[in-house]
Amino acid sequence: MRAAATALALAVVALLAAASVVGLEIGRLPRISDVWPLDLEQPGGWLLDRQLADLRNDPGLCRSTLRPAVIEATPLPDNPPHGGCGWLVAVDVASVAEARLAARPMTCELAAAIALWMRHVVQPAALSELGSRVAVVEHLGTYACRNIRGSPAFANRPSEHASANALDLAAFRLADGRRITVLGDWGKDDASGRFLSAIHAGACRYFRVAIGPAYNAAHRNHFHLDRGRWRACR
Repeated sequence: MRAAATALALAVVALLAAASVVGLEIGRLPRISDVWPLDLEQPGGWLLDRQLADLRNDPGLCRSTLRPAVIEATPLPDNPPHGGCGWLVAVDVASVAEARLAARPMTCELAAAIALWMRHVVQPAALSELGSRVAVVEHLGTYACRNIRGSPAFANRPSEHASANALDLAAFRLADGRRITVLGDWGKDDASGRFLSAIHAGACRYFRVAIGPAYNAAHRNHFHLDRGRWRACR
């Protein structure tokens, strides 16, 4: 009976995933999370992208997903988008995966992706390569009402920062006091360089866009991570 129930559940999820491809044609996008909710304690499976996207417009699902054991986040009032700027279902993040990260506003979808990445990629890589956990994450901002910078072909498009759906990370302070920076340590043939390379590669699983110094000069000092429509991992 248990095997049959599991097979049925998998079949339902597979049908929902397939239906999401044609969801616009049937009038709505199916909710993968109604059948298989996102668990931040787990690294995520093949439904991960859809599970994260389900957080975009559902405050209740956001609250049940962002658990204090993984991320400390407080819901923020909506700032309905106007003229390409604003946010919906956003949070104020205080810490994530036992590291201080003071960032607001940040969409719930992005916050969940950050939590997964920090818990399942960043902290394990820090212990493996550096022998110490990350204690503080330093960033250059989340929300900014502006267009995309550094890419002339996209200069007339609103940045994901304009909807609080992007985070620029500049440095990581370790529990032992060391500070690893994207500007100073990216590309080095040492533990700090390997750490940055590993977490950048791991980010591509959780974010639609994960770009850094290898992308262009505008990103020489930070990783840009977002959950927008486009995909890029460089």
